Formats: sequence, structure tokens, C-alpha cells
Amino acid sequence: MKDLRLDAAVTSAPSGRIGVLAGIARHAFPKAPMELVEAVEVTVDGGIHGDFRGAVKPGGRGRRQVTLIERGDWDAAMAEVGHTIAWQERRANLLVDGLDLPQVPGVRLRIGRDVVVEITRETDPCERMEALAPGLRAALTPDWRGGVCTRVRQGGHIAVGDEIRIEEA
Repeated sequence: MKDLRLDAAVTSAPSGRIGVLAGIARHAFPKAPMELVEAVEVTVDGGIHGDFRGAVKPGGRGRRQVTLIERGDWDAAMAEVGHTIAWQERRANLLVDGLDLPQVPGVRLRIGRDVVVEITRETDPCERMEALAPGLRAALTPDWRGGVCTRVRQGGHIAVGDEIRIEEA
């Protein structure tokens, strides 16, 4: 089923500064299957509700609470390896459409009305990508194609179709 909110958000967004949340995925424990959800709570201490990676460990910095990948980057990697694999198999939490994610640690993104995440680093593709398709790890390596890791700075509720905006510094 086509989501008209996604189409409206992408076509009305100024190029490069605003995108749309096109997908949300989480996994309850390491190597668990990814679960797609339409909406979820996000907290400063726990990341995406129900995702094991979001919890900040005692003394930890929470540098990988929520991961984001651009739809265009995933599609380019798929074209490069000649496969059609669902984006959540990348094991990212959020699929972003219409926004070029900044490749700069410290930049903040607002998702929906309340949630703010701060980019901490590039998401390095792991050996699991090679198991999905030969060459996929290499296809995700250039230009931060594998996505970004973030820490949650402000929690709230997010849903597929929400706007994603680069916050002014």
C-alpha cells in the first residue's frame, strides 16, 4: 500500500535539508530477525523501544543507539551487487528518504516533532553483509553508504512518514 504522506513529504521538502522517515526496524537481541514497525517510542537511555542496541551501558557513550541509512545509498549498493534485498537486512533502525545524511559527527537530526539524534560516526558494514550478497560489504563502504550511527539527545514518538530535518547548529 502506498503511503501518500511519504510522497507529500518528499516532494514538498527543500532539497538536502528535509527528508522523510520511510521505515523503522528493530531487533530484540543480537542476530535476531529485524522487526518492521510503523511507530515507536525513542528514549535517551534506551534508544528505540524494543531494540537491544539502544540501551546505554553503564559508563558507555551510546554512540550506536540508533542507526540510519539512506534509501538511495541502499538502492545504489543493491544495484552494484545485482540483488534486491529488503533494507532492514542491513540491520539499520531507520530508513531515510529524500535527505542526504551529513557525514559529520556532532550534527543533529530532528525526527518528527520531538526526537533529536546526534550523528556520532559512520556505520561500518560488517561481515554479515557479505553473507547476504557477495560484494555487499564493499558496496556499502564508500561515502558512508552503510549509514550513520547516532545517540539520542531528546526522546519522543516517531512514525513512518515523519519529517527528518537537519537541525541548525
